Order: sequence, then structure tokens, then C-alpha cells
Amino acid sequence: MSSHRTGLYYLLQGMRLIRQPGIRRYVAVPLLVSIIMFTGAMVGLTHWLEILINWLLAYLPSWLDWLHYLLWPLFATAGVLIIFYTFSLITNLIASPFNGMLAEAVEKHLTGQPIETGGWKTLARDIIPSITSELRKLLYFVLRAIPLGILFLIPGINITAPFIWALFSAWMLAIEYGDYPMANHLLHFAQQRVILRQRRVLAYSFGGGSLLMTMIPLVNFLAMPVSVAGATAMWVGELKDNE
Repeated sequence: MSSHRTGLYYLLQGMRLIRQPGIRRYVAVPLLVSIIMFTGAMVGLTHWLEILINWLLAYLPSWLDWLHYLLWPLFATAGVLIIFYTFSLITNLIASPFNGMLAEAVEKHLTGQPIETGGWKTLARDIIPSITSELRKLLYFVLRAIPLGILFLIPGINITAPFIWALFSAWMLAIEYGDYPMANHLLHFAQQRVILRQRRVLAYSFGGGSLLMTMIPLVNFLAMPVSVAGATAMWVGELKDNE
């Protein structure tokens, strides 16, 4: 049933849920992976961000040199979005089997009904299917990110490119985290996208909030487990009836 709750509401729910008894132990591995990956991202950010911005600005014609001071903050934001979103994809790829188990634990906490997926005993069996699902999402991302990346190279249009990229990233994160609870119910990638398209505002607000979390130092350590738990709460509260 549709409600007036936004994706941000469910992210706050995710923050509460990962602290609950019976769920905390499933947060440990995703949290550890997040700390390692985002620490690496923050260390390399200053070096690679300057290279990325200089590369983007180099495509401006010389007579638009005066725009460098105006466009630098815009491209800096784009650089942060690209770098942290890329690290978010890699982080989810590594932690995907554990995120599925976290989603299972959260749904059981919310509904009182267990999902017959086998728990820890089937972790080894689920590693390959989980990674395959992540690779499918990665291919979906790459096929759309390449033309969006070209927009950064087109003078005039490249001013709007960071905003388009932010919307695209929000959609991708809604897909990324919505996958975990929906995959637990054997919904395929194409079916997941159909369900999320039916609630676009909800999906974009959730993905946008998750994207913002990945860009805030220290908070980004919690972005993945919070988003997995929040997406599961959103599935139970909003999306399950659209299955």
C-alpha cells in the first residue's frame, strides 16, 4: 500500500534497525568492508580528484578560461560523486553475500516471519549467485555511465552533467540496495526495476539519501549496512504489495 513516507524515512529506519539485537552481528562484515574501502577512497580522493577535475576542465575551449573558477566547484562535486559511487559499487560487490543475510535478518525482525534461505550454512553456496547479480548490475551501470560520462566532454552541456550523474547515481543506489530484500524473494533484476519504477519518487529519495551518506566522511562507513536495512524496511512497508 502506498504511503507518504519518503526514502529518507527508511534510511533513518535503517540506522535504527542495525542497532537491534539479533541484527547487529550481520552488520559486522559489511561495516568492516565499508571501513576498509571508504578509507582507501578518502586517502586517494585528494590526489585523483585534482587529476579528474583538471582533465574535465581541459576540454573547455581557451576562450572560456574565465569559467574555470565557476565550473571548478561543479566538477569537484562531480568528481566526488564519481569516485565515491564507484567505491560504493566495489564495496557492495565484495560484501553482497553478507548484505543478503543482513536483509534477511532485518525482514525477519520486522515481520516475525523467517525467510527460508538457509542462513549462515548456505553462505558459501550463495557467494557465486550474489556476485553474479552484482556483476549484472555493474554491466547495467556501465552501459549507461559511458554516455553520461561523454556529457562531461561537451562544452555547455557539461554544466548539467553533474546533476544528471547525481540523479543516475540515486537511481542506481536504489536498485543496488533494493536488490537484497527482493532477491531474497527470488525476484530477478528486471522485475526489481519494474517495481522500483512504479515508485520512482520513493526510489530516488532513498537513493539520493544513500548517495549523500557515501559522500560524508565517517558517515559513509555506515552507508552500506544502513542502506541495506533501510531498503529492507522499504520493501516490507512499501514495495512488497507491488510484487
